Amino acid sequence: MTEQFDDRKIRASAWFRELRDQIVAAFEALEDRQTGGATAHLPAGRFEVTETKRASEDGSDAGGGLMSVMRGGRVFEKIGVNVSTVHGTLGERAQAAMAARKGIPGMKDDPRFWASGISLVAHMQNPHAPAVHMNTRMFWTPHAWWFGGGSDLNPCIEYDEDTAQFHSVQKEHCDRHGDEHYPRLKAWADEYFYVPHRGRARGVGGIFVDDYCTGDWEADFAFIQDIGRAFLPAYVPLVDKRRDTDWTDADKDTQLVHRGLYAEYNLVYDRGTKFGLETGHDANAVLMSLPPLAKWV
Repeated sequence: MTEQFDDRKIRASAWFRELRDQIVAAFEALEDRQTGGATAHLPAGRFEVTETKRASEDGSDAGGGLMSVMRGGRVFEKIGVNVSTVHGTLGERAQAAMAARKGIPGMKDDPRFWASGISLVAHMQNPHAPAVHMNTRMFWTPHAWWFGGGSDLNPCIEYDEDTAQFHSVQKEHCDRHGDEHYPRLKAWADEYFYVPHRGRARGVGGIFVDDYCTGDWEADFAFIQDIGRAFLPAYVPLVDKRRDTDWTDADKDTQLVHRGLYAEYNLVYDRGTKFGLETGHDANAVLMSLPPLAKWV
């Protein structure tokens, strides 16, 4: 079983890296296409790539990844695309949080873990172009394994047709694995990306799943791959549609206030942010999701 999962870990990690490469190429191509509008005078944005490393308590290697960040582009004001593969032992707080959520027996006696995934957050120059979040991941312990992830749209100025298009592509990819998935994952995203202290959703939703394990690793891996594959065709056409739209100072103000809501959610509620900081991952990589500018009123 261990040898079998060694191979599966390699395959999953390679897929997340492949998806990362596809997204980085697509977003740099978006930058090249932006030849009009208020930001056309800027240099086409390119990702700055930094290798991240994680060390265990005894100083030994505990994995790492790549942090790719673009700042001040024509289309993207700031975007981070991170991919990582980490391993080690879960600390007491992380164990307690996982036990409360999943009730995994044996975790305290053998708290080893391995995790790999991709995570991105895009903040846009044009307030009419929607911000977006996406991540997919695999988690393994000696006692259990599972997948998780999804993507959700976060416009500060909402367009119903954009929301419908984003969701339709998500549904198409989910439906390849059974028509029961999309309604459940949409409802899960609506619940997960809700901001209780503001009494509102963070954006217009998408799909989200966690702790996903049917017992059939191949089928589950295929499903999480299609969740990742849905991202670019769901999102890039919306950016192409909105990136040349004229905006006003009032539009930009609306964007900054919405970014404040986004930052609040990520710092207070987001499970991935909490896990990354709890397990000692590079803080800059964990917090790359924060917007470059935000406003609270």
